[in-house]
Amino acid sequence: MSAANKIKIRKEPVLLKAELVRLFMEGLHCGRSPVTNREEILMIKQFTAAAIGTLMSVQAASANEIEINLSLIFQESELLTQELIKVADKIKERTDGDVDIRVFPGGQLPTYKDNLEQVVNGANWIAVEDLTYVGDYVPNFGALAGPMLYDSYDEYLAMMDTDLVADLTAQAEEKGIKIINADYMFGFRHMITNKPIATPADLDGMKIRVPGSQIFISTLGSMGASPQAIPFTETYSGVQQGVVDGLEGSILTMYSTKIYEVANVMSMTKHFLGTVGVYISPTVWDKLTPEQQVIVDEEFAAGALSNTANLVKLDEEYRGLLEAEGVTFAEADTAAFSALTASVYTEFPAWDDDIRAVIGAELDKIRGN
Repeated sequence: MSAANKIKIRKEPVLLKAELVRLFMEGLHCGRSPVTNREEILMIKQFTAAAIGTLMSVQAASANEIEINLSLIFQESELLTQELIKVADKIKERTDGDVDIRVFPGGQLPTYKDNLEQVVNGANWIAVEDLTYVGDYVPNFGALAGPMLYDSYDEYLAMMDTDLVADLTAQAEEKGIKIINADYMFGFRHMITNKPIATPADLDGMKIRVPGSQIFISTLGSMGASPQAIPFTETYSGVQQGVVDGLEGSILTMYSTKIYEVANVMSMTKHFLGTVGVYISPTVWDKLTPEQQVIVDEEFAAGALSNTANLVKLDEEYRGLLEAEGVTFAEADTAAFSALTASVYTEFPAWDDDIRAVIGAELDKIRGN
C-alpha cells in the first residue's frame, strides 16, 4: 500500500465525521430559522465533541506511524539481507503497518560511515554495519571486531551478553546510537590461496587482497602477509593474473563469487568473524510506543537467531559444494596467528591499552577457563 493511500485512509474517518456534522446541521436547519432550542443546542455540542474526539484519536494513531529506511551493503540475495527483510515484514505485520521498515540492500543508500552518520543525525534510519563503525564513536567497541578473538559463533553471542558489552552499548547510546541488536553474523574469514597456510611461515610475503580498512591491513601484515587493498571486483582477475596470491574471506564468499576457480585452497585461520549490528537513533526509537519497541526488539532478536541457524547450515552446505568443485580445506595453527595479531590491538591509539586483555578475560569466563 502506498504512502498516499495510507494518508487517504487515515483522513477518511475525520472527513466522514465532518460530513455527518454538516448533514446533521442541515437537517436541523431545513426549512427552519436558526437553532435556539436548548435541547437542539445541546445535541449539536455533543455531536461536535464526538467529532473532535474522533479527530484527536485519529491524529494520535497517526503519531504512532513511522517509516524507517534500513541501509546495508549486503546484496539482496545474501542470507543476512533476507533475514532482515523477514524481520521488517514481521514488524510491519505485528504493528498493523504502523512501523514500516523499508530495507535498501546493496548500497542503494549511504553505507559504512555515512550510514552511521544518518543515525547519529537523528534521521528515520536504521544502519546495519560492522561493529568497527560504532568504534568511531565509542573506540573500544571497534576492538570487539578485532582479529583472532572468537573460536565459534556461540562465543561471540556470549560476548554480546557480557557486562563489558552492556557498558559499551550504553556509551554508544549517549553518542546517539541505540544498538537494537548486535547478534547478526555472516561467517568466519579464512585464507583463500592456491597452497595450504598452516603456519605464519607459509604466509610470509604472500600478496593477499584485503578490504581498504586499517584493521584488515594491520591484521594481515601482522600475520606475515603483504596486504594489498584492491577493489573486490578486481580480485578474481588479480589472482588469475598473479597481481595477488590470494585473498581472505568466508566460505559463502568463496562459493558465491566462484573465486575457487582461481584459488582452490581454503586455510581455516578464522582471523576475523564477520558481524554486524543494527543501529537506530535514540530519538527515533523514542517515537515508537512501548508496545512497538517490544515488537521491534523481539523481531530483530528472532531474526538474529534464524540468521545464525541458517548460517551454520550454509557453512556445511557450501563446504560440501566447494569440495565437489575440487577445493581443499586445510587446518591452520590459529594459536600461532593469534600470538602475532596481538600487536594489532596496540596500533589504535583510541583503544584502551589493555583492551585485548579485557576482552580475553571475558572470553576465558565464557570458555570456562
